[in-house]
Amino acid sequence: MTLLKKEATLGAAHSPLTTLVVEALRDRILSGAIPPGERLVESRLSEELGVSRMPVREALRQLASEGLVTIEPRRGASVTSFSPEQVRELVEVRATLEGLNAKLAAQRHDARQIAEMEKILEEGARLAAVGDPATLMQMNQRFHDALGSIAANSVLQEIMRSLRDRTAQLFAPINRTRGEQNWDEHAAILRAVIKGDAELAALLAMRHVYNAAQMEP
Repeated sequence: MTLLKKEATLGAAHSPLTTLVVEALRDRILSGAIPPGERLVESRLSEELGVSRMPVREALRQLASEGLVTIEPRRGASVTSFSPEQVRELVEVRATLEGLNAKLAAQRHDARQIAEMEKILEEGARLAAVGDPATLMQMNQRFHDALGSIAANSVLQEIMRSLRDRTAQLFAPINRTRGEQNWDEHAAILRAVIKGDAELAALLAMRHVYNAAQMEP
């Protein structure tokens, strides 16, 4: 399986190579292009990216610290896969924290922030209607980041960033088939935030996570 396109190798770029390799691999893991359990062979990645093995090795170590990659003796690196029990635990924690995030947003929002979120929502809904999975993933991240900005809790946002990355790879195959539903749910969350209905916003945000995981609370 070819993991990365060869048209534009990262070795020709000028930004720090390890950072570029991390970003390239993270994007493909979170989008589901490299599935859970897939081996990440340093020599293959080095050739395809047009870089030496050192930045690839460092990138894999960084992604391992984020929980996206697992490195095992004698087997090397692979995309982290989760047992059903681990999936349940991750979804439960993310749902709870997304609920808190939406609740705080409903309590603290202002007109400028709401206007920005409405623009994101409009663009996301448009892209969902035409079907653009890669761009939709980025828009989904923008929506949740904007909601976090309104919630204005830096500790919560730091925890959520890591947790969203770890669960994004679980949701990627499902999200390809529920793009418009995702954005309908985003719209409902934003309406509750605008109304200042903190409890409803929290409930809808929690439900959104369980729906994305196709799990019952």
